[in-house]
Amino acid sequence: MTPADTTGTTTSAVELPVPADRYRGARLLGTGGLLATFLATCLVTGLPTDRLVLLGWVLAVLAVQSLGRGWPVLLRLLADWLPLAGVLLLYDLSRGFADGLGVPVAVGELAAADRWLAGGVLPTVWLQEHWGGEAWAVFASLVYSSHFVVTPVVLGILWLRDRSRWTAYARLVVGLSAAGLVTYVLYPAAPPWLAAKDGVIEHVDRLSNSGWAVLGLQKAGAVLSAGQGQVNQVAAVPSLHTAFAVLTVLVLLPVAQRVWQRVALVGYAVAMPVVLVWSGEHYVVDTLLGAVYAGAVWLLVPRLVAAASRAVRRPALPPEAAASPRSELGAPLPEAVAA
Repeated sequence: MTPADTTGTTTSAVELPVPADRYRGARLLGTGGLLATFLATCLVTGLPTDRLVLLGWVLAVLAVQSLGRGWPVLLRLLADWLPLAGVLLLYDLSRGFADGLGVPVAVGELAAADRWLAGGVLPTVWLQEHWGGEAWAVFASLVYSSHFVVTPVVLGILWLRDRSRWTAYARLVVGLSAAGLVTYVLYPAAPPWLAAKDGVIEHVDRLSNSGWAVLGLQKAGAVLSAGQGQVNQVAAVPSLHTAFAVLTVLVLLPVAQRVWQRVALVGYAVAMPVVLVWSGEHYVVDTLLGAVYAGAVWLLVPRLVAAASRAVRRPALPPEAAASPRSELGAPLPEAVAA
């Protein structure tokens, strides 16, 4: 059992009543319509970066998939997802204020660390000078933008297929978001594109959205750029793009049954930091710390939850009972209490 499984035993696929056959067509039609509408919206207005908006799309699909399963399933859908959405909303709101608390912004330290790692060369500058092309720009923009979609989609799939694993993953998502937020508050840091804008390092372009113009989807790139401008600009450490990509691999790799699925997962976790460094969004050290954060959260959160569960279940003993494993009458306490 992996650390992420320790919050509960694995349940069978979809712990829900088997829906009546007469709803199958409605579910397929409704889900297809929602997906087509989402894609059309992305093409016309751009990919949404607001996590609550994306969670809303996922909830709509899950609601359609719950047709024929009865009202209890819909109520459970709301009971499971509304608290998660509330926590993520608080995170997004607090993240926007994290850069206004007066803590000095680190600008040159991360560039110096990258130069040390690369033997005096700044990896972002080197990559932008030696690597590019339209095909790569499209690939890079797609990989970068996938960060906003992958986590909500994985949450939705896990909720349908294995609710205990969904619960574990949701806790990991919240834990990783909280760890990132605390670091942003304590150590605000400028990304390469911002350090270059301030003249601290060599010229660096911000290229994460450059591929959309190649595809003729300038509006999509404009929407993403607008979303980037509304969040904390000095939240470079750790790279949560990298952290969530690595977390996705850690959670899904144990259940990936085919070789191509494992290769795709690992490739995604490798491609994300390369794209981030090339595009000027992060330094190499940011991405390495993001991977470390993901691994730490993956290992620690399930253990903390298990420890909290044991503490809640343990009966409170009076001081005299806690001092001795025998009752006042001298008879041994029941085994469960003595433990």
